[in-house]
Amino acid sequence: MDPTTPVMSPTVTHTTNPDTEPSQFILPDLVNDCHYPVRKNPHYYAVSRASDQWLADVAQLVEPEIKEYIDIDSGAYVALCYPDADAFHLQVCADYINWAFVIDDWMEYGTVDVREAHESCILALRDPINFETGHLGAKMCKSYFSRFKETAGPGCTERFIRGSESFFVAVAKHVDDRAKGNMYDLASYITLRRDTVAMRPCCSLIEFAAGIDLPDEVVSHPIFKAMEDAANDHVSWTNDIFSYNKEQSRGSAPWENIVSVLMHDRGLDLQGAMDYAGQMCKDAIQRFESNCAILPSWDEEVDRQVAIQVEALQNFMAGNLHWHLDAPRYGAKPDRIIQLLPKRLL
Repeated sequence: MDPTTPVMSPTVTHTTNPDTEPSQFILPDLVNDCHYPVRKNPHYYAVSRASDQWLADVAQLVEPEIKEYIDIDSGAYVALCYPDADAFHLQVCADYINWAFVIDDWMEYGTVDVREAHESCILALRDPINFETGHLGAKMCKSYFSRFKETAGPGCTERFIRGSESFFVAVAKHVDDRAKGNMYDLASYITLRRDTVAMRPCCSLIEFAAGIDLPDEVVSHPIFKAMEDAANDHVSWTNDIFSYNKEQSRGSAPWENIVSVLMHDRGLDLQGAMDYAGQMCKDAIQRFESNCAILPSWDEEVDRQVAIQVEALQNFMAGNLHWHLDAPRYGAKPDRIIQLLPKRLL
């Protein structure tokens, strides 16, 4: 088997009764398949409080909106995903994650124009010191990215901007497809989700936090790219699995979550789709490890940086999973049984 193969079909048995309306479902046992250690950054509390204040000062969020984002606890998220970062670098990561939650919501719900947000934010990233803007999302970019550029290498910086470009393009397509009622099959959803989840900029933040700057020959290598795609998939699908209940409750379109896409594309009932998505997460870890095992060797210093990136991606997958497990917003319980939320009247 070629370990760079994008996605393997899970080898599990599924029910196929999508018309039955369930009252509950069981989350797949993702912890058993993700064996990487989980550590929390010791700067968590101070950085979390500082980033919450940043939301008020720079994003100018007020009650009740700001409480929704503070309750997300982005500080806990980055503390689990970047456990070795110092306080300065961890706060840049926390501010970025807070920005990503805010700007994604603003674009999804039409608070800001997607194209205007795209243009303003990318200009802010290109020149965070001199670019002048009244766009709040771009002001947030200026704030966190001016600090990012203080220590980030040129390759890492350019990759962050390109990853952010891909995020905005994917969100614009997502919003447009929703308006047109376009549907996704599984393959097209996976491709789009790799960018809407904003994992590519997070990979650049890994380099930034670790003080490394991977050469282009490394990050463009097909095995390295397949390894990062596998980590991206695990992060994306984990989020989709835990987010499904809230999303179905608010009436999200049936192709906006891997679970819903599987129900539509594979003709599965809800539990079958959950099990399938869980197996996809397990397969993503197997793809990640298969590609890690055949990474080429460059030179001693480059290999050192690659090893740091590999371990950091393991930290990110484990941290992302355990944040979802612990976050009250997702309602996960030890028995993994989730009561299906009623549909909200919009």
